[in-house]
Amino acid sequence: MKEFSHKVLQESKTDPEPSGEDHKPRLPLPPLVRIAIYDSFTSAPRIVDLKAPGVRQLMDLLSEKAYNFSQQKGGAVPYTTIREVVENLIHANFQEVIINIYEGGNVIRISDQGPGIPDKTRVFEPGFTTARGEAKRYIRGVGSGLPIVKETMSLSGGQVTIEDNLQCGTVVTLTLLKEMKKKADNDNIGPKTASRDERVSLTRRQNMVLSLVTELEEVGPTRISEELDISLTTAYRELTFLEHAGFITSGSQGKRRVASKGLEYLKQLART
Repeated sequence: MKEFSHKVLQESKTDPEPSGEDHKPRLPLPPLVRIAIYDSFTSAPRIVDLKAPGVRQLMDLLSEKAYNFSQQKGGAVPYTTIREVVENLIHANFQEVIINIYEGGNVIRISDQGPGIPDKTRVFEPGFTTARGEAKRYIRGVGSGLPIVKETMSLSGGQVTIEDNLQCGTVVTLTLLKEMKKKADNDNIGPKTASRDERVSLTRRQNMVLSLVTELEEVGPTRISEELDISLTTAYRELTFLEHAGFITSGSQGKRRVASKGLEYLKQLART
């Protein structure tokens, strides 16, 4: 199976990513960041306070925890979108960051008390950015983050909104409308009977993505994008399709692993 996966991937881009990792944080860090997880608005939320020794570690921790808490509540907000918004907090120096999770994990609201965003329209256009100096040691800083969030949420049946916080700062809300509607429908009609397993035909690129997931054992959309030289939104779209089809599964931090159905598909493909 490994040999076949390697063969399928030979046409892809396989140059390793330069790490550029610098473990000495120079940006000021807050004493803690707070996450609030709601069961409903009729009771107080569960509060989780987080802190980390450095900027990169803080971004990793916030992204992972917000994603995992959302998943635990039954949400399906993509890890990619959470990560991009969390990285954007660097422009606010992580001042008074609060992450609220509600509506069964399908709404994630991330707020700060930084300088705010004067032009909330252009932030969704590639190339518009306020990143400078030290921030570029930790993020790309090319104005691609929020456009990726908007496109990915749209592909997932959701939306992203940006508003001013009460006195200063910004509030970014990720809402997965499709999943909220699905949950409401299920609550109204009760559990559905399982549908029969239909045969799924994959495209050449989807075959390459599935093979790469098998080859690397655990991988996220960023690595898929780099290895196959495709956009991040395309990588996420293909991973989402494969996950919905049952070929791969999603774990912590949004990393995907091949499922037994995916392995069986690749075996059958190798015989043809």
